[in-house]
Amino acid sequence: MERIGKRIKQLRETYHLSQAELAKLCGSNQATIAKTETGKTAPSVKLLLWLADCFDISMDYLCCRTDQPQGKLYECKPDLPPSSEDMRQFIEMCFDPGSPFNSKLKETLFQMMEESKK
Repeated sequence: MERIGKRIKQLRETYHLSQAELAKLCGSNQATIAKTETGKTAPSVKLLLWLADCFDISMDYLCCRTDQPQGKLYECKPDLPPSSEDMRQFIEMCFDPGSPFNSKLKETLFQMMEESKK
């Protein structure tokens, strides 16, 4: 938590904000910001999300998983075979059942899944 606190402090100071000013902006209080910056308290998810949005940085950066503010850049390639039941459920979940356009697109995706088996 100490590294994350230092990262938050660095961001705050980069934008010339006091702990009180940052606390007011994010809807917290100065004591919470102070404890977070010193690593005595873990930052809440709400605070981390607010900081990421406010400073336009990634959660990876805030959580010290990378030193790049834009975060780790990678391609999402889920380990699911195209014909798996999980993929079918995912496709079903993505579309509004009441929309005729979504129905057609969903059927096209199912056809593509079947063709990829061949």
